[in-house]
Amino acid sequence: MSGNHTLPDLPYAYDALEPFISRQIMELHHKKHHQTYVNALNAAEQAYAKASTPRERIALQAALKFNGGGHINHSLFWKNLAPAKVEGKGIGGELKAGPLKDAIDATWGSVDAFKKEFNAATAGIQGSGWGWLGLNPNNKRLEIATTSNQDPLISHIPIIGVDIWEHAFYLQYLNVKADYLNAIWNVVNWDEAEKRYQEGLAGKVRL
Repeated sequence: MSGNHTLPDLPYAYDALEPFISRQIMELHHKKHHQTYVNALNAAEQAYAKASTPRERIALQAALKFNGGGHINHSLFWKNLAPAKVEGKGIGGELKAGPLKDAIDATWGSVDAFKKEFNAATAGIQGSGWGWLGLNPNNKRLEIATTSNQDPLISHIPIIGVDIWEHAFYLQYLNVKADYLNAIWNVVNWDEAEKRYQEGLAGKVRL
């Protein structure tokens, strides 16, 4: 374990996802929350490397899982987003014809039906967590999944992850998760999702 993780740069400006995700949220989310996970993960890994007994190593497992998951999930989340096409800023929200769209249509009937089911599952998370579109590695089918807290998606290859922790939306959407979930589809980077899907079908797993 290295303990040398760093905060990744965003592939866009902090205000690039407005009006759907505010600059204030993006700055706090990236600079403060994600940075905290990185710092705590490094500290936990360094402590683990120095631990001399099984008891000490076991005591560090929760910190490794929580902060490691936070770093993994957020690193994926930033790539999952892009400036909105409807605002004339970028490619966010546009799912082009291709294998991913075909698979979503085949599984849920339509992209809108998929979004509705995804939003319902994600809004139903008790407390904090993540909603996922994942590729089942066993049957190569797309499935909706959720994880609690900062648990990463292990059972599936993650295609899209949506953060439903309050720090991801509360300053803009207050406690109305449904409004946040409806809005975020305007800035989902479907091109990135398409790449992850095709890599997943080929047996490649990428964070």
